[in-house]
Amino acid sequence: MATLASMMAFLQACPLPVFLGIALVVFMKLEYTVDMVIPGMEPRDLGFHCTRWVHRYLASHPLLNSILAACNTAFVMFQMAYVLWTLFVDRRKRPAVAILFMYTFRAFLGYATQLPVPQDFLGSGLDFPVNNASFFLFFSGHVAGSVIVSMDMRRTHHHDCGSVVGFLNLLQSLRLLATRGHYSIDLAVGAGAGWACDHLAGKYEEIQQKVKDSPQDSSIAKNGVLRSIVVVVHPKPVSASTRDPKITNKLVVFFGFLEG
Repeated sequence: MATLASMMAFLQACPLPVFLGIALVVFMKLEYTVDMVIPGMEPRDLGFHCTRWVHRYLASHPLLNSILAACNTAFVMFQMAYVLWTLFVDRRKRPAVAILFMYTFRAFLGYATQLPVPQDFLGSGLDFPVNNASFFLFFSGHVAGSVIVSMDMRRTHHHDCGSVVGFLNLLQSLRLLATRGHYSIDLAVGAGAGWACDHLAGKYEEIQQKVKDSPQDSSIAKNGVLRSIVVVVHPKPVSASTRDPKITNKLVVFFGFLEG
């Protein structure tokens, strides 16, 4: 009874680790028993299966497909306008830095693994990028950008606007699956990438603020000018009073940073 009571107490105190442990066992069994997709077969995507009826409807109504693509492009343009507004009007760098982080990572990952376009892809000249230009499938910049904008709105206490952007992001994800514009994994990783890049931008701001507030570093960065910090690394710690400027066994590392 004591052991059972202890287990129940642990379950009540830590329900999330227990749930994740059960999920680990279930999905390990699923992974080791599922039939793998053999070469030449179409990739298996659960999101495609769940949206198959929407796909059939849009395939039979190309005008509606183009209208939804145009609405989605307008949503992306709104995100771009919001990021530019926060940068040049509100003088806040975090959303812009997060977007730059996100698209940089997406460029590397998308080029490193170029997934095949699904056979049933419903393209439109009004979709972003417009005129049926090529694009990276992994990961979804649409979803990642929406997450960054939504998180910034919530952080600045515009919770209703953030909720609206989040809801539109869900509709956007549904459309991207239904038109076979992205695989499910592209959307899931895109959401995680948006969250991660927003936090990276926050860490960047914290570091920049520490440099700005540090008295010894106040003369290094001024008015958004790109400069270099020279860090002298010696083989063993020495005090500033005994450091010999003529020591040759040293490593000089140059770090560039942009101070806004």
